[in-house]
Amino acid sequence: MPIRQLPDDLVNRIAAGEVVERPASVVKELVENALDAGAARIIITTSGGGKSLIRIEDDGCGMDEADLVLSVERHATSKLQSDDLEDIRSLGFRGEALASIGSVSDLTLSSRPADAESGLRLEMKRGVAHGPYPFSMNKGTIIEVKNLFAAIPARLKFLKSDRAETGAITDVIKRLAMANPEVHFVLDGSDRTAVNWPAQSGPGALQARVAQVVGADFADNAVTLGASRHGIVVAGLAGLPTFTRANSLSQFYFVNGRSVRDKVLLGAVRGAYADFIFRDRFPAIALFVAIDPHEVDVNVHPAKAELRFRDQGAVRSAVYRAIQEALAAAGYKASSTVAEATLNAFQAPHAPNPSAPGPADQFSSGLAAPRDFAPAPQNWQVPTTPSFGGLNEPSARFETYQPIAEAPDYPLGAARAQMFENFIVAQSGDALVLIDQHAAHERLVYEKFKTQLAAGPVASQAQLIPIVIEMPEEDCDRLEAAAEFLEKLGLYIDRFGPGAIAVNETPALLGQADVTGLIKDLADGLAEWDTTAALSERLDAIIARMACHGSVRSGRQLRVDEMNALLRDMEATPHSGQCIHGRPTYVELKKSDIERLFGRR
Repeated sequence: MPIRQLPDDLVNRIAAGEVVERPASVVKELVENALDAGAARIIITTSGGGKSLIRIEDDGCGMDEADLVLSVERHATSKLQSDDLEDIRSLGFRGEALASIGSVSDLTLSSRPADAESGLRLEMKRGVAHGPYPFSMNKGTIIEVKNLFAAIPARLKFLKSDRAETGAITDVIKRLAMANPEVHFVLDGSDRTAVNWPAQSGPGALQARVAQVVGADFADNAVTLGASRHGIVVAGLAGLPTFTRANSLSQFYFVNGRSVRDKVLLGAVRGAYADFIFRDRFPAIALFVAIDPHEVDVNVHPAKAELRFRDQGAVRSAVYRAIQEALAAAGYKASSTVAEATLNAFQAPHAPNPSAPGPADQFSSGLAAPRDFAPAPQNWQVPTTPSFGGLNEPSARFETYQPIAEAPDYPLGAARAQMFENFIVAQSGDALVLIDQHAAHERLVYEKFKTQLAAGPVASQAQLIPIVIEMPEEDCDRLEAAAEFLEKLGLYIDRFGPGAIAVNETPALLGQADVTGLIKDLADGLAEWDTTAALSERLDAIIARMACHGSVRSGRQLRVDEMNALLRDMEATPHSGQCIHGRPTYVELKKSDIERLFGRR
């Protein structure tokens, strides 16, 4: 078959297949054009999920007759000041969008520059331009796209329902609005509930826009990102580790104002949160990266949804460090949604039914009468045990002390009691705080482990008599092969016959740990990781296992001073708001929340 030149109409339709994937793709291209034109207010109107109508109205710089006619030609753009494709400073530059859209729809462009007396209108039907004609309008540009893919039934039938396409358009506008908080966005149409996001300005503009678009919960439960590394500026909001989602729909990534989905950024965020959340949960984040345009290639995807960094390692490091530093600065802080979930878990007793039998009838039907009520003792009695470093031996000794009249001014308050031998009850100025002692201490030990390891080998303490642990020979082989590595963590072991391991020294900060459980747990981990070469990569997992076995256990009775010492350590330790498994370590209920439970508010 001989080679032939394709007609322009077919070329445009092929290009439309790359650029115009669905109605949301059209909206993205046209709104980006409005932003590049300097618009301060953009109104988006849709109908039928964008298949029947897409209307974009902006107050940007507008186009004169020459630009209006040229705008629908292929490979025509105002986005490149020179022919340098490595210096892209606008949101779009391919020069195919309007020509491609016009080839698969009925396209109408109306535009008026600020210095013109009236506007002009240009119409395109199936790729053929008509006009321009005089048109009365305000400064800016109005673009209407009707009957998208009407002439291409094969493409039309692959579109989703009107509701799904409407949702995709909303998601596109969300991302564009987040990247441009100084622009007023209005989203309207017969297929949706109207949305109005006024422009934001000042130092808190980004946070205010994120609260508008994503919701106040995210903004209230996020830390602010602000760091510069390797010439890369990282800004935005990162959700607290206890504020997670079941999917990645609450993750937004922007590079030089362009919304993207990039594996480098995804990997950096996943790594930064690896210590703090469950493996099947996703952090909420709005990440904005500013980088020299010469260091990023935005021309690797027709729809400009992907990009390529020249130095991926530098970008990954900058994002990782920015998130880590922000989360560390948050300290013990946990998300407010934890308290909300706790309140929802409480169920108030049902109100008595006026028609129900009275007390006499209730007692006669077999219900027991209330027992005598004994007044509370004047003094509290709290069982005591040795400190964290001592053995967890049962004790019948009691310490009597007077309740504290006023709670000291500590963020996590002062310990009042211990419940179920695992939960510390504390009172701050205006809140009740419940702390999971095992989860909290587990995080404290883990963070101390990392700090000591960064400074050198972890300090160890010798066992008076080596602890001999019998286990399968293959597990002993794995532990023996990893012995040199484990010494860096303060754990010294020797082979003790074919089926036993002798533990001579343990990490000092573990105190009286469950050494047998720790060794068997490490053996299981080595069997899972297969090779000792993977130990360095699994360092965090190994430390986590050791911290779990070295933390104060559930069922351990604590003295008041031990409970308060744990609270003070939490306040001084980064990331102590969640344990190493991603669970919250404490719940804070404000006085107003408790009053709500009893109908006082």
